[in-house]
Amino acid sequence: MVNSVTIQEFLEKAEQLPVLDVRAPKEYAAGHIPLAHSFPIFDDEQRARVGTAYKQQGHDPAVLIGLDLFGPRMSGFVKEAGKLAKNKEVLVHCWRGGMRSGAMAWLLGFSGFKVHLLKGGYKAYRRLVHAEFEKSRRLVILSGNTGSGKTNILPYLQKLGQQSIDLEKLASHKGSAFGSIDMPPQPTTEHFENLLGMELLKLNGQQPLWLEDEGITIGRVQMPKPLFDQMQTAPTIALQVPYKLRVQKLAQEYCRTNEAILATAILKIKKRLGGLATKEALAAISDGDMEKMVEIALTYYDKAYTFDLANKQQVLPLELPGIDPEENATLVLQFAKQHNLL
Repeated sequence: MVNSVTIQEFLEKAEQLPVLDVRAPKEYAAGHIPLAHSFPIFDDEQRARVGTAYKQQGHDPAVLIGLDLFGPRMSGFVKEAGKLAKNKEVLVHCWRGGMRSGAMAWLLGFSGFKVHLLKGGYKAYRRLVHAEFEKSRRLVILSGNTGSGKTNILPYLQKLGQQSIDLEKLASHKGSAFGSIDMPPQPTTEHFENLLGMELLKLNGQQPLWLEDEGITIGRVQMPKPLFDQMQTAPTIALQVPYKLRVQKLAQEYCRTNEAILATAILKIKKRLGGLATKEALAAISDGDMEKMVEIALTYYDKAYTFDLANKQQVLPLELPGIDPEENATLVLQFAKQHNLL
């Protein structure tokens, strides 16, 4: 049995049922609905072959080529779908809800599966995601110099009943020359948007949302401009943590990092540090003096932070005596309430 569902119905069912993305692997890698399984009806080469036939010969010859490729693999598709869906109920989509998902839905439906076919395909999810970025939100931005522990505070704010999204976790990057250290490979910008959109969809739009201050790019990933623009105008709490504590925190984080990785990170900011400071930082890495390396790097990052903060419209400084994230989350929340930010 096959029935068509809207993107809202699709996502609701996706919490319980497997999602089969029948687009080609290259399309899936560029971006996909979170939790979807890659279940390509054609591989990349086959998709290109069908597409070329459609452009050069027209609809009917392309369909015949597609059927020739699809036919021998039908039993395999049914077997694989059965492994993913023990109760024989699945969600299926392609790029725009066309022939690829239609063919797979027909096959699985004929084989006894209950199939929910996404109207509009992956494009429907992309439209939904972009609509989320355009929505006006009650944002509270957490800012502060490098090493202030902003990211660590976010989960404790959640424990205190607040809504937050860890943008750096979604982007797999901490936003500096050192940002890729100990992080998984970054997603594409398209898939970052998909992940972020999914997180936004889970939230109560009437309640405040805490985000860490970020630039327009996080590593190689681009922030959605409508959301970024809102972040620039939202109230920003600028954490002021003692310099020595920041240095100690960062030194502790990097003390187990491979020397070559740290040296590469320093060389990325060589022009901003200057030749002498770069040599001193590299020497500190060789000597295992992480605190000195951090202090040199912070000469650049603290200046950059001051410059970026000047572009904010509402900045509220908050001095914090320590760097414990749980304690600081409580202090940050109290401060936000005192200043009517929530």
